[in-house]
Amino acid sequence: MSRGRLRGSVGDMTLTDVDIAQAHTLEPITEIADRAGIPADALIPYGTTKAKVDITRLDDTAPTGKLVLVTGISPTPAGEGKSTVLIGLTDGLARLGVKAAAALREPSQGPVMGIKGGAAGGGYSQIVPMEEINLHFTGDFHAIAASTNTLAALIDNHIQQGNALGIDPRRVTWQRCLDVNDRALRSVITGLGGPVHGTPRETGFTITAASEIMAVLCLATGLEDLKRRIESITVGFTYDQRPVTAGELGGTGALAALMKEAINPNLVQTLGGTPAYVHGGPFANIAHGCNSLIATRVALQHADVVCTEAGFGSDLGAEKFLDIKARSGDLDVAGAVVVATIRSLKYNGGVAREDLTTENLDALKAGVVNLARHVSNIQQFGITPVVALNLFTSDTTAEREFMRTWAKDFQVPIAESEVWAKGGEGAEELARTVLDNLTGTSTQLYDPARGVEKSIETIAKRIYRAGAVEYSPKALKDLQVIRDNGWDDLPVCISKTQYSFSDDPTALGAPSGHTLHVRELLPRTGAGFIVALTGAVMTMPGLPKKPAADNIDIGADGRISGLF
Repeated sequence: MSRGRLRGSVGDMTLTDVDIAQAHTLEPITEIADRAGIPADALIPYGTTKAKVDITRLDDTAPTGKLVLVTGISPTPAGEGKSTVLIGLTDGLARLGVKAAAALREPSQGPVMGIKGGAAGGGYSQIVPMEEINLHFTGDFHAIAASTNTLAALIDNHIQQGNALGIDPRRVTWQRCLDVNDRALRSVITGLGGPVHGTPRETGFTITAASEIMAVLCLATGLEDLKRRIESITVGFTYDQRPVTAGELGGTGALAALMKEAINPNLVQTLGGTPAYVHGGPFANIAHGCNSLIATRVALQHADVVCTEAGFGSDLGAEKFLDIKARSGDLDVAGAVVVATIRSLKYNGGVAREDLTTENLDALKAGVVNLARHVSNIQQFGITPVVALNLFTSDTTAEREFMRTWAKDFQVPIAESEVWAKGGEGAEELARTVLDNLTGTSTQLYDPARGVEKSIETIAKRIYRAGAVEYSPKALKDLQVIRDNGWDDLPVCISKTQYSFSDDPTALGAPSGHTLHVRELLPRTGAGFIVALTGAVMTMPGLPKKPAADNIDIGADGRISGLF
C-alpha cells in the first residue's frame, strides 16, 4: 500500500525514493516524445532522458484534451502525497488505454534542501530522472534568477547614473532572488561603501519560486507575451509617487533573452513511461502555485487527458489555478482530485504525530471536516471532485470503511490509491472514477472588475470561511495606491499559511468565522495580479533546525544518496 513519505516497497522495506528511481531503466526521451506526439524537429534533448520542447516549432492548434486538476487537503507533517498520486493517476489512465500526460511544477532547491522535499513523487510513482529534476534540472530557475537580478542591477545603475526617471531609492519595490531558503537575506542594505558603490538603500531577497519573473514565465503564452509582461513590471515609484516600469528602464529585451530556453517546457517521463511536462515552479503559499500555462497548453494539445497540480490545498493552489491561471489562459477544468490520507485527517482531528498509526475513529470523524471543506471549495467552481484516499499500511479496515461511508453520505466520489507501492496499477480504480466524473464546466469565483478589496473578501469568506478581513495601515495605503494607478481590476493572489484555512497555522480542521489579516498588498503588474500578504507568511523562507541537506551526499562514482 502507499506509504507517502515513508520509505520501502512491498518487497524491500529499505528502498528509498532515490533507490527506486536509480534502479529504473529510463526510455530514451526521443521515444517519450514520439509517444507524446511531439515532432522530432521540436525536441531539444538535454542528454538522453530529458528534453525541452521548442514552442516555436509547434502548431498553434487549440487544445482538445481534458484537464484534471489535482489538489489536496491542508498539508500536515503526516504527509499526503499529492504529486505522488498525480503521477500514479497519469500512469493509471495510460494503463486503461487513455493517451495521458502529466503537467507539473519544477522542484525548488529551497524545499529540496530544507524540510518539505522535492516534487518528483515517491515510491513507484515518480517522474524521472528524479535526481536531475530535483537538482538544477535544465536550468530554468537559474535563468529566472539571472533575469530578476539583472533587472535589479539595471535599477541601481539607473539611479547611480543620474536617475533620469527620478526613482526614489526608498520606494524601489523590486527585489533580487535566490533559490535557497536563506532568512538572512530577507532584509539587506545595498550600496554601502561610498558613492562609487551606488546609492545605499534597504531591500531584500525573494526566493526564486516566489519571484515575479517566475510568475511571468508561468503565465506567458510565448516570447512576445513574455517581453510584454516584463516591460509591464512595476519596479518602484518616483519621488512624486509615479510608478516606474521595467520597460521605462530599458534592457527588457535582454531579460527576455536570458529566458529564451527557459520558456520552453521540459519533457521527462514517469516510471510507467508516460510523458510528463515539468515547467515552472511558483510556490502556492507565497505565489500562485501552478506550472506554466505554456506547458499545460502543450500537454492539452497532444494528450486526451492531462493531470496537472496546484500547490497545497484548495484554499491556495487550486483557487489560484482557477481564478488566475485558468482565467488568464482560458482553460476549462474538466475534473478535479482532492488527495487525502487517513493519517492526515486524524492529525486534523487532534492526534499527535507519534500516535497516527493507531486506529482512532473519533479523531478521523473530527478531522474529516478538513476534507469536506476542500471538497466543497472545489464544487464552488462547478467541478465534481473525486477524493483520492492515499493509503498507508497503518490504515485499518474500520478506518477505510468509515471513509467510504462518509463519502457516500457526503455524496462525493472516492477511490483508494496505492500508487506508492504499485505505481499506475495502484491507481486504476482512481483513474476509472476520474473518467466517470469529467464535466468540463469550471467557472471562476469572483469578477476582478469589482475591485481588489471585493475579490479578497470573496475569497476570504467563501474559500477560507472567514468572518471578516482586516487591513493593516500599510495595506490600506497600498490599496489606495492600487486604485490610484488603475490596478484595482487585477485578480488577487493571496499569500497565506498552507496549514490552515485561517492565517493562523495552528488552527487545524475547518475553522470558520475568523479574521483574515492582510498586512501588505504588492502590485505584480507584469504577472497581472495583486499579491496580498497575510499573517506572518514570508517570501523568503528559512531552513529548519535539521535541513534535508544534511542527508544528501554523492559518491566517488557520482551516485547521489539521501535525496528522499
